[in-house]
Amino acid sequence: MTDDAMQQTSEPIVMPEETEHRGRGPLRRLYDWVLSWADSRHGLSALATISFAESSFFPIPPDVLQIALSVARPTRSFLYAAVSTVASVAGGVAGWAIGWGLWTALAPWFFRYVPGFSTAKFNFVEQLYQANAGWAIFSAAFTPIPFKIFTIAAGVCSVPLLTLVIASTLGRGARFFLVAAVMRLCGARARDFLDRYLELVTIGLGLLLVGGFLVVGWLAK
Repeated sequence: MTDDAMQQTSEPIVMPEETEHRGRGPLRRLYDWVLSWADSRHGLSALATISFAESSFFPIPPDVLQIALSVARPTRSFLYAAVSTVASVAGGVAGWAIGWGLWTALAPWFFRYVPGFSTAKFNFVEQLYQANAGWAIFSAAFTPIPFKIFTIAAGVCSVPLLTLVIASTLGRGARFFLVAAVMRLCGARARDFLDRYLELVTIGLGLLLVGGFLVVGWLAK
């Protein structure tokens, strides 16, 4: 065997799927890991865990898994929404506790390692809380705004825990049950639509809700 032939045979063979996997970023691989639970018998438990964690540190929203589970079993769409809501609100309480009692010790870790956290964003949320904490939490819970920043900042700013629970329940419930309603009515056909436009839909509806309440408040004066 010639030296050229030996050199050619000694080169590692990289399969196409391996190349694709190497090209994915860590968030994409985490996204795929979340989706993988849809095919597991522990999918419901995974949904609860991810919903809880996303309210304080986890970067992938639970809607991803909720939609995948609902595609497989549309009749359980509202059960998945209920689990997501309860677990997410509980995670919000945990985030509030982190901000209230542990933020001084954990802040450097959050700012360095948790996607979505920055000093500028955190300071902006603190300003929002000075105006109206309830509306700020509801808006973050319903829209694609990183919810974990708001739950932790609520503890740092000593926002009443009851305010956090009520606003989170309304916002998270509205978001997750909206997904459930669409999946229950349209089934698998709705998956691509929600994957592409869920964030825009929630932003639009959130603006309409806030605008509507502002108009009602203005008319009542």
